[in-house]
Formats: sequence, C-alpha cells, structure tokens
Amino acid sequence: MSIGENIKSLRYAQDLTQEGLAEKLGVTFQAVSSWERDEYMPETANLKKLAEVFDVSVSAIVEDKKGTFKTKDAIYNWEHMKTFVKTTASALGMHNAYRAVDYAVTAHEGQKRKKSDIPYIYHPLNMACHALSMGIKEDEIIAAILLHDVVEDCGKTVEELPVNDEAKEIVRLMTKDKNAPGTREEKLDKYYGALAANPKAALVKCIDRCNNITTMSWGLGRDGIYRYISETEKYYPALIKAIKDTPEYNSASWLLKYHIESMLDIYKRLM
Repeated sequence: MSIGENIKSLRYAQDLTQEGLAEKLGVTFQAVSSWERDEYMPETANLKKLAEVFDVSVSAIVEDKKGTFKTKDAIYNWEHMKTFVKTTASALGMHNAYRAVDYAVTAHEGQKRKKSDIPYIYHPLNMACHALSMGIKEDEIIAAILLHDVVEDCGKTVEELPVNDEAKEIVRLMTKDKNAPGTREEKLDKYYGALAANPKAALVKCIDRCNNITTMSWGLGRDGIYRYISETEKYYPALIKAIKDTPEYNSASWLLKYHIESMLDIYKRLM
C-alpha cells in the first residue's frame, strides 16, 4: 500500500471524513485529498501530526505495506489457565495460591484489559503461568501474582486478602499509593526502591512488566509507550539485580532481562 492508501485506510479506521481529518491537522481537505491520491507527500510536520491523530508510528504511514498480518490480543484461554493454575496449586500444596485464584477471578469480574475485550483476569493468570513455567513454585509468590492488582483496581484491602502475611506484603509493595505526597518521579523512586529491597516483590513486578510490555502496542498510544520505555529503562535494572542476587531466582533473572530488553528494542526500532 502507498502512503496515500495508508492514510486513507487509517482515516477510515478512525471513521473520519477528509474534512474531519483536515480539521484535526489544521490543513485543508484538499491537502488530505491530494495525499490520499498520492499527488503529494505530507511534509514531515504533517506526518508527525498524522501519526498522533491515528495513534500509530510514522513508519505505519510511510512504509509500503506488502500485506496485513493477523494479530492476537490473547494467546491462551483464561479459563484453561485458571484450571491449570488451580490444579498445579492443589497438586503442590500451594494453599494460598489455590485460594487466590477464585478470589482474583471474582474481584476482577467485569473488568477488561485496556483497549480490548479481553477479561482482565487474563493478565494475572498469564503471569502465574509465566512464573510456573520458569520453575517458580513458591506459594506466596504465585498467590501475590494472582492478587497483585486487586487492591489498586478492585477496591480491596491488603488485610482482607485470603493469603498469608508474606503474600500480602508482596501485594502491598506492588500497589501504588495514588495519594502519596511528592512529584510523580519522587513517587516512582520510592515505589521501585521498596520493590528492589524485596527480591520476591521484584520478581513479581518484572513478570508483570513482561506481560504489560507485550500488550502495550495496542493498550497505549505513542506517548504512553515512550513513557513506559523510559520508566522501564530507569527502574528495572535494579529489580533484575535484586532477582539475580538471589541464588534460587538466578535463572529467572536471565529470562526476565532478556524478555524485557529484547521487547524494548523491538519497540524502539519500530517507532
């Protein structure tokens, strides 16, 4: 597809008329029409504006697309993952994790992943499967993974969670205090500093980031992706170090570092 065809296709996807797009860009509709007919190419400033309006990269507009790939918002069925996690927890005597599964499913009921129709519970269940596949089978870690968002997103309190104190502490560390004093950077410094001081919480947070990075292409706009990349590069090396310095998590640290850094590199190249 040519640049003009790309602009036209993206405009249709946004349900915009040529006049509507022109208004957002501060140009005439004749200019938009000439771009779509490939009579003229948008100037660099207008390419950037187009990317912002369509919430895509500039390359998505200027590159000649040879074809369209099918994409997936979800790879696994969340109910199958639920069954797997509960069965594994039961078999290994992970009583906290076993109780946490149903609690998390109920707490997140009706919630969706950002900009998708995927049930939110897919996220913590996917994380739990990720941890188990890396050989992480500590009851409090799997339980905390399953519950890591219920306090921040579901109106629950740490005290009412059906797990032991160690799992509760990990969830507490994972939960951002939206009312804490200070600037955004000061809040993040304190938040990540506390996580880095607890290797198990650092492990949960890195698994969380791995999962969120893989979905940010459709869950975040360009500005959000830039902020996410910057935040990850600033704070996650300390978390990875905390995991690596804990002998039983050394192999996990290698996999998590590879996943995070390789995904960030892919996004940077595409953007």
